[in-house]
Amino acid sequence: MSRTWKIAIIIIANIALDQISKVIVRSKIDYREVIELIGEKFILTNVENTGAFLGMGSDMNPTLKLIFLLILPVVVLGMVLYYILKNKHLDRLSLVAFCCIIGGGIANVYDRIMYGSVTDFLHIDLGGVFRTGIFNVADMSVTFGMIILVYASLTQQKNVKKINTISESED
Repeated sequence: MSRTWKIAIIIIANIALDQISKVIVRSKIDYREVIELIGEKFILTNVENTGAFLGMGSDMNPTLKLIFLLILPVVVLGMVLYYILKNKHLDRLSLVAFCCIIGGGIANVYDRIMYGSVTDFLHIDLGGVFRTGIFNVADMSVTFGMIILVYASLTQQKNVKKINTISESED
């Protein structure tokens, strides 16, 4: 299977998982209904986010929303996709990370285009230890991709330092 097909499959899988989960939430959970999965620690709810991450930008005027929540993300996602398709030397971990970021980004942009908002439905509250806003599968995909990208970058830096140390000691 070609590299391009693998990229397409990972991106499409991310979009599909997100969109399927949102279809289920929209059809099975009433707006603002709260379903406790693990007490108040992990809940499902159905909210529509007209802004970006954690609702930021939801009070922007329509022109700014169009620019910052639709046009700019589409341009950035297009640039990242172009980058991973052209950069044949990208390590596998970074490639998967970028694909997750692109897939999650496309899924949320799709919602904004089709519905005017993004459906969010997951909330974790572990008290003072860890608390999230309400998020969705696309947000998890983007976050996972970012974490993996940072890990891959740190791993590569560590390997480069090892190689440099070894080559310096041989001199």
